[in-house]
Amino acid sequence: MAAGVAAHSAGLAAALTAGSRRDLARAITLVESTRADHRRAAEALLESLAPVAGRSLRVGISGAPGVGKSSLIEALGLAALASGRRLAVLAVDPSSSLSGGSILGDKTRMTELARHPRAFVRPSPAGTTLGGVARRTRESIVLCEAAGHDLVLVETVGVGQAEVAVAGMTDLFVLLLSPGGGDDLQGIKRGIMELADLVLVTKADGDLADAATRACADCANALRMLRLRSRHWTPAAMTCSAHQGRGIQEALEALFAFERTMLECGELLERRESQALAWLWSEISEQLLSRLKADASVAASLAALEPRVRRGELPAAAAAQRIVSRFLDAGILIDDAAQVRREKETGS
Repeated sequence: MAAGVAAHSAGLAAALTAGSRRDLARAITLVESTRADHRRAAEALLESLAPVAGRSLRVGISGAPGVGKSSLIEALGLAALASGRRLAVLAVDPSSSLSGGSILGDKTRMTELARHPRAFVRPSPAGTTLGGVARRTRESIVLCEAAGHDLVLVETVGVGQAEVAVAGMTDLFVLLLSPGGGDDLQGIKRGIMELADLVLVTKADGDLADAATRACADCANALRMLRLRSRHWTPAAMTCSAHQGRGIQEALEALFAFERTMLECGELLERRESQALAWLWSEISEQLLSRLKADASVAASLAALEPRVRRGELPAAAAAQRIVSRFLDAGILIDDAAQVRREKETGS
């Protein structure tokens, strides 16, 4: 079994590093799978690709729905391709909390990029993961880098206090704002503004051109009052129009200026190291939670404790402590049902 997994991963790795877009798509599908055998194959694949990963500029892009993320990404991506870069776009679509489904329509809104031979566009569902990104987005970034893409754009599902996870897995965080000036700024949380390395005010054309200019000035003033995220880079605010192509080249040059500056001062490496450790602890948390939910003794504890929590007889914190204790040390609580009976008998 292990030999078969290794052989499959080796074959996929070879095809992926040769530049096959089809095999890159297959690899991302593999890492997004929750099947145990697929996870083993994905881990073997990622480990084999580690030496050739990390050679890209990772850019996170976030903005409120309707700000024009897809249009901006396509315009920016085409300009990057014209400059000689190889581009990958990981677009994360929101998932329904009821059905779990996603529309995954970003590829249909980036038709030129999707057809370009040096571009790769992959929409993925956010699922139940908070923070505007899918759980396996980090792994997808590694796969895109191994396939030779030296610019990776990660589009998030929206913007808000929780939509900052993308800043923790990319080198450069771009925040998009619509024209509207101060009213728009009041709707943006301070936390996400402090994380922004570049702010782009979109739709700066036609009747909205003047409003975009005012919004950009307001944003520039706001940025000057915030704590700087980097010791070597000062965030800037710019206007752009994907429809007219105005400001797109300037925005791209700002991305490349950031890349040069952060590479020269060594801060890019510091961010990557910090992100790697954050990834480690994120995976530890996710795997512990998955194993806890699958544990038979935990299921028995839940069956006994959940009714009491629902009725308000037992605080959730106390119930959680018992469940975790059962998972970590089965000797602490032998039988939660017996414990419930004893408590009722003693009146506690």
